Amino acid sequence: MKFFADTAQVEDIKELNDYGLLDGVTTNPSLVAKAGGDFLTTIQSICQIVSGPVSAEVAATDFEGMMREAAVLSAIAPNVVIKVPLTLPGLQACRALRAKQIDVNVTLCFSANQALLAAKAGATFVSPFIGRLDDINLDGMQLIHDIRLIFDNYDFDTQILAASIRQPNHVSDAALAGADAVTIPPNVIRALANHPLTQKGLETFLKDWADSGQTI
Repeated sequence: MKFFADTAQVEDIKELNDYGLLDGVTTNPSLVAKAGGDFLTTIQSICQIVSGPVSAEVAATDFEGMMREAAVLSAIAPNVVIKVPLTLPGLQACRALRAKQIDVNVTLCFSANQALLAAKAGATFVSPFIGRLDDINLDGMQLIHDIRLIFDNYDFDTQILAASIRQPNHVSDAALAGADAVTIPPNVIRALANHPLTQKGLETFLKDWADSGQTI
């Protein structure tokens, strides 16, 4: 499974990339605004840190505007993936961009039918939002299962990028459901490595080693 960092905080991306844990990064206007700084400069900085796909989202909602902004964003670096909303104009832009061999992440997916449309439009990635479905008492993870079954039924190449991850269990559940990738906030990525028994075992080993008086 591919791990993407869901953030525009450059320092977090540098840290996680140095651990060797990142396959890419996803951003959106809200994350970039939270990070501060110029939008285009931020995307450029991220692309210089990671070699994998970096999703940069258009702000326009009409087809012509999306295409115009996509041209600007895709010129930043070869690993930029254009992120478009799962609307009819967004799907139209997806089809047009893919015809130009530009990778596209279709975002804000909340149903299997929407994911099917994204795949038919040739999307590189489709991003189902797990956490936001859970927030309204729907089963976000079941959506991943449903999309996986549909995509496998028809051999679609579109990758399932599980998004709106809120906790470590979302990551393992998405992996079990067959998601191709997951985009995770930095604090959740760090939490994946934490377990109380690991820490307890390490403390015991360190104490026993210190008591032995040996060195390496």
